[in-house]
Amino acid sequence: MKNTFLYLSTCSTCLRIIKSLGIEDADFLQNVKEQMVTPAQLAFLYNYTNSYEGLINKRGRVYSQMKREGIMFSEAVYKTLLENEYSCLKRPILIWDNTVFLGNAKAIVAQMKATLDG
Repeated sequence: MKNTFLYLSTCSTCLRIIKSLGIEDADFLQNVKEQMVTPAQLAFLYNYTNSYEGLINKRGRVYSQMKREGIMFSEAVYKTLLENEYSCLKRPILIWDNTVFLGNAKAIVAQMKATLDG
């Protein structure tokens, strides 16, 4: 899989992490609002987590609204959300040398930094 940093340009946490990693002008940045996650990327991420639910941002408005409406979530529903709604993807995600770093926890961001610094 191609080295990629998936983020959302309207997410202040993502922007803070990009700045802390020093990759503001990197060519591997992918704003999921402008360029949705590709089916190949989604399949790669699924193979990493073995779950579409593990890729869902459960704090997002779309997910929260669906939960309030009583939607019964399944792997198929999660996959459809990820394919069609950019805000439902947990972020940021760094794919680097076929390794995935998922989320914004301090330990994960530190691992991202160490990996990018080589």
